[in-house]
Amino acid sequence: MLRSSEPLASVYEKHARHSLGEAGQLKAASHGRPLGIKSRYVFNSAKRTIVTITLHHGDIPTELSFGDAVAVDTEAMGLNNHRDRLCLVQLSAGDGNAHLVQFEQGKYDAPNLKNLFLDQDVTKIFHYARFDISIIKKYMKIECTPLYCTKIASTLCRTYTDRHSLKELCRELLGIELSKQQQSSDWGADTLSEDQQLYAANDVLHLHALREGLDKMLAREGRAHLAQSCFEFLPVRTELDLAGWLETDIFAHS
Repeated sequence: MLRSSEPLASVYEKHARHSLGEAGQLKAASHGRPLGIKSRYVFNSAKRTIVTITLHHGDIPTELSFGDAVAVDTEAMGLNNHRDRLCLVQLSAGDGNAHLVQFEQGKYDAPNLKNLFLDQDVTKIFHYARFDISIIKKYMKIECTPLYCTKIASTLCRTYTDRHSLKELCRELLGIELSKQQQSSDWGADTLSEDQQLYAANDVLHLHALREGLDKMLAREGRAHLAQSCFEFLPVRTELDLAGWLETDIFAHS
């Protein structure tokens, strides 16, 4: 059953150097929330924008729209999608706002979220899509297409480095430093901490900007068609993962 959405209770200045924009350019600002609900927002003084993090339980509201591209990430109890359950899905329209969808164990109906993932007019942007679309397929029983993976795009065009993490991409392409302190934490907890919510939001807030930068590099290097072919193959790769070929390269000679 869908419960009401809960805006993040508070955001502190201690997170500013890590979260949602240029280091040292963020400060917490309090505003009265719509419909008489109190919230705290983060104000990016460099970009003159207000950042909000909204926590939903079980699904997103019907009226929520992300335009023609939505950034997506997931958090689970671990990295083994046969063992570790899906706990959280993060979404952003690239507008500086993040929506987090928290799931109770075994309850993944989420018709509005499923409709978003199935919408062929909306590109789903991931970083390391292979894991995310695999765990979404396992627990929500759907395919996420069409999709874009910033890790694959980076690997194809940034051949001068072997560093293709989200943190490295944000640092090099956007000049943004991300904190990864909450990467290993209990995402299955009934109540997510403010640090966890901020970490989760950061994983989707910058994906639109990264795609734009990576697309320019792919076009310059003549590899955009290779990236697109990889994106289209990913659902097959994740089906192989779920079928038991996770650690096997079926194209290898031995």
